[in-house]
Amino acid sequence: MTMYDETDTLIATTLRMLAADAVQQANAGHPGLPLGMADVATVLWTCFLKHNPADPAWPDRDRFVLSAGHGSMLLYGLLHLAGYRLTLDDIKQFRQWASPTPGHPERDPERGVETTTGPLGQGLGNAVGLALAERWLAARFNKPGFDLVDHYTYVIASDGDMMEGISHEAASLAGHLGLSKLIVLYDDNGITIDGPTSLSFSDDVAARFAAYHWHTQYVDGHDMAAVDAAVRAAQAETGRPSLILCRTHIGYRSPLQDTAKVHGQPMGEDNLRLTKEAYGWPQEPRFHVPPQVYAYWAGRRGELAARQAGWQALLDRYRQAYPDLAAQWDLMIGGELPPGWEAALPAWSTADKPLATRSASGQVLDALAPRLPMLLGGSADLTPSNNTRPKDARAVVRDDFTGTYLHFGIREHAMGGILSGLALHGGIRPYGGTFLVFSDYMRPAIRLAAMMGVPVIYVFTHDSIGLGEDGPTHQPTEHMTALRAIPNLLVIRPADANETARAWRVALERRDGPTALILTRQSVPHVTPPDNGLARGAYILADAAPQEGAPLGLSGPGQARAGNIVQIATGGGIGVEVGLAGHEEQPDLVLIATGSEVSLALDARRQLAGEGIAARVVSMPSWSLFDAQPADYRAAVLPAGVPRMAVEAGVTLAWQRYVGLEGDTLGLDRYGASGPYQVLYQQLGITADAIVARAKALLK
Repeated sequence: MTMYDETDTLIATTLRMLAADAVQQANAGHPGLPLGMADVATVLWTCFLKHNPADPAWPDRDRFVLSAGHGSMLLYGLLHLAGYRLTLDDIKQFRQWASPTPGHPERDPERGVETTTGPLGQGLGNAVGLALAERWLAARFNKPGFDLVDHYTYVIASDGDMMEGISHEAASLAGHLGLSKLIVLYDDNGITIDGPTSLSFSDDVAARFAAYHWHTQYVDGHDMAAVDAAVRAAQAETGRPSLILCRTHIGYRSPLQDTAKVHGQPMGEDNLRLTKEAYGWPQEPRFHVPPQVYAYWAGRRGELAARQAGWQALLDRYRQAYPDLAAQWDLMIGGELPPGWEAALPAWSTADKPLATRSASGQVLDALAPRLPMLLGGSADLTPSNNTRPKDARAVVRDDFTGTYLHFGIREHAMGGILSGLALHGGIRPYGGTFLVFSDYMRPAIRLAAMMGVPVIYVFTHDSIGLGEDGPTHQPTEHMTALRAIPNLLVIRPADANETARAWRVALERRDGPTALILTRQSVPHVTPPDNGLARGAYILADAAPQEGAPLGLSGPGQARAGNIVQIATGGGIGVEVGLAGHEEQPDLVLIATGSEVSLALDARRQLAGEGIAARVVSMPSWSLFDAQPADYRAAVLPAGVPRMAVEAGVTLAWQRYVGLEGDTLGLDRYGASGPYQVLYQQLGITADAIVARAKALLK
């Protein structure tokens, strides 16, 4: 066991005082946790954490997750002292505009922030994903004498983390899978913002986690030697994740110790002065770091770099012994996809039998899984409904992590957090499925994934009243609009199988944020070409009036004459319309539709043509992709001065941005109902006839 001395005490005190000064200067923040957990953090970072400040992206580094993200100044102090790209001036700018030290740092990999938590519990969910990623990659790449993947995931969690529901879900799955390299240090201080945790919380946390099949220990969080021994015991446990309950005093040795007043607000100048006196710390200058603390960490950096150099030498030998695996390692850790992978994407013709887009998605996964070794996904107990398990895929189980499919159980909230952790780790492209209506359970994790720019793929099936008999509780009418409101979440609702294949390509090629695929339960006809314009968010699928028997823009590259308009299908399936005489022709009406309603819009277009009305049908699978297009493209698809009508089996809120104040939207500003889906569409007025009637009224 390591012997702890005055230097370690000085490091812990430095962390405390940096936090106290920063919170006081910002007049905002949470000083209590850094004061209470500085001893635990010092033990972890000086004696256990494997990392290299000179290379924050070292693949085999230990992952440190501050799930108690409100105590972010503890993390900032650690990163600064350890030598990451975080200066003392940065710490002085705590919680200020454009500062690299915001109040809740969700992710900043260049400065060593792996992932942390604003909403409590999310970091713990992410940590389960990080630990799962380590085990999965180790099972794939490690060979005798070559432990290429061999690191821990350490977490500092709080009382709030233990209360939030995601911690129950995530801890249950972690215990079930036996993620033994996950070690959680629980700041058991008994205080929350309202006061003592006894106001609302009387769980036996150790017993609860033991029931989840975790290894549990109690320790005095202010006894460094005891913390050291507990971490070593946790590392020695090879069959279970570990929870170390660190009994600490929030605001340790300050006048506000063990009170809620030190949890989420500055201590005040008088209390700060008295706290510094208690620690024998100079009152001035603020943000004081003793030279011997800097000297200690300067000496450690060489040791940390040498450890990475040893791993790099191991990797070099691995390349000689296992060149094919090494090439795959480079590809996956680099976040790349294999060359030519997209050639495996299936395609469908108009003659093929109608197919639910969830089924098309399953066929896409069947085709891609053998080509994409980094693909790891699952479902929240809806595998047969989500079609998320590729054929021949084996499940990941406790004693065998070589499978490629995850059974998350009925744990949507945890699934969202774990998926983010898998992506944050690196080397994995994760996806997870559930019904669209249950995206509500995942929303906090989805929002954070979007905020952090994590490339997770959500497979949301049963996207509308088209799921039928399950009734309004399972029929999402408001969910697409709610998801579209999340910045940096790419929402795609494909019209048919070919758009679904394109949607998967877009999702897999995206590296700066999550993607939600919104898929049907019911079968839909094949109405788009394989080379369609989904990647541009919206495109002209069919224009003007069709000739007898003419295709509706489905011929792919080439030309299709339709009435007095020529459709020229250009690269990516994007059509440019010009009049036969060389001058531009405008349609009488633009019908914009998504998902299963695109085929209804095409049916309505045919009916309108019979009445002399030239309607353009625009498939708009993704608002955000369309909004990112150049203005001239958007104007060509949705020309100014032409009436517009949107059709989607969901709430009409927000469609005005595309149809304008004078346009119309046919949707559902109500909940659904039980019954066969064909009956529901008819009874709730989502039909081609209804589109025609509303379109004609719009043109009057």
